[in-house]
Amino acid sequence: MHSSSTSETRLSLNSFFRALPIKALVLSTALIPFSINASKTNQYNAVVNSSKLTVVAVSNPSIVFKDGKYKHGFGYDLAHNYAQSLNVKLDFQTVSDNATALKMVAQGKANFAITTATMQNIEANRLTSFSASCGDFNSLKKNGLDTDLNWVFKQADDPLTATASGFICQSKQNGATQQLAAFYNRNIVKKSDWNIIQRDLSARLPIYKASFKRSAQQYGLDWHLLAAIGYQESYLKPNSVSPTGVRGLMMLTNNTAKEMGVSNRNDPAQSIQGGAKYFDKMLSRYSYIPNADRYWYALVAYNMGPGAVDGIQKRIKAQGKNPNEWMNLYNYLTSSQASNGRHRQAVQYVTRIRAYLEHIKTTPHLLEI
Repeated sequence: MHSSSTSETRLSLNSFFRALPIKALVLSTALIPFSINASKTNQYNAVVNSSKLTVVAVSNPSIVFKDGKYKHGFGYDLAHNYAQSLNVKLDFQTVSDNATALKMVAQGKANFAITTATMQNIEANRLTSFSASCGDFNSLKKNGLDTDLNWVFKQADDPLTATASGFICQSKQNGATQQLAAFYNRNIVKKSDWNIIQRDLSARLPIYKASFKRSAQQYGLDWHLLAAIGYQESYLKPNSVSPTGVRGLMMLTNNTAKEMGVSNRNDPAQSIQGGAKYFDKMLSRYSYIPNADRYWYALVAYNMGPGAVDGIQKRIKAQGKNPNEWMNLYNYLTSSQASNGRHRQAVQYVTRIRAYLEHIKTTPHLLEI
């Protein structure tokens, strides 16, 4: 049990961190270790010494999705970026409810939690928290993300809490939060369109599911992702043809089809196998980029061609930015999409496939057919 004075200190420090400007937050990180009660567990030192940040999150579409072996999502990416800033590995776990997540933090089983718990519940567990967007609720709301996301810690006066708060507010200040929210936009597909999409997937996915599964297994891919690519390419119509001559369910060019061993682009099984092989080739081309960013690079390359992606990477590098970070590539594409149709198409391509993938993986009916 903690004394009431300790609880009051935590709450006052929590309020103090929220009120601080970003420079003061960064400064406070350096100062706090000297005032820590030695009897408490120093979470920051524990994380650095073990080289592992353990985060527990509530299952929530605004936080995380699992694509095969890899995770992605607004909340997950934020936590992953924070772990990178500490130069440690992220151990990301999910639970079904806020109560379980809060309990794991209170018991020291996680360094912090990403939840939608109310302040009343957080304080009842003698924990401390701050907004996962540093109060940038508008960026979350306009992109259909949960504005109640928060990061919850055991102690307000631990340097891990301070560095996390500083990181979140820096992300807001430098635009990283807004970019991340825009990529994970849950409004990218109009609500009125989901009925049509659901109807299409329910009618056509059962026909080609076996081919998606077989090709995905052959190349170590998630069949749901292949299905999402197929739906974006052709609405799962095997006789689709574009004005530029690409055709088939996975919309392969004639040259790509020949390279992938596809003799008949209108044959759905051949098209799916060829598309899977080509996507796997793109993943191999960008093997130096960590997952799940590698998937987004491979998708852009599938849409624009790898030569176009290589050219954009060179221009990003010339700007003094890391060309191998997805948010830098995404920001480049979005910032030029008004004047470049190919860039606009690539942005829509990747974000829609992400949305279709998440829809398929969270719709029990589609998983059962």
